[in-house]
Amino acid sequence: MAHPDSADDESLAETFWAVASRLRRQTRDALAPWEITPSQSRALGVLARHGEVRPGTLAEHLLIAPRSATEVIDDLQTRGLVERRPDPADRRATLVALTEEGERVSTAIRTARRAEADRFFGHLDDADRAELARILRTLRT
Repeated sequence: MAHPDSADDESLAETFWAVASRLRRQTRDALAPWEITPSQSRALGVLARHGEVRPGTLAEHLLIAPRSATEVIDDLQTRGLVERRPDPADRRATLVALTEEGERVSTAIRTARRAEADRFFGHLDDADRAELARILRTLRT
């Protein structure tokens, strides 16, 4: 079986990174109305999906250091989007939860991101979208 030469591999990688960069830019633009960073948006999404969690658990979900998660939580708390609560199972521990405003913003962001993804991938037909999803899932694992 013939192997693609390095120029083909480089071209594929460059194309992938260009698409990823464009998607990141569009995501950042989609978040602009809320003046929220992608990290903060991801944290809101984790809390919306999992409910209240300990800061360390949030860090694990976000694949960031606990110190970085604390900074994200602090920023979101300052904006009134999350609150810290005592953990009833361990008085020494803290839980982080969405506030009512955090739930509203999280839902609005999810809706905006879904619309942006529909625009981004919209020029692909159903078969191409399914094939791309299959390939990306394979690469993710």
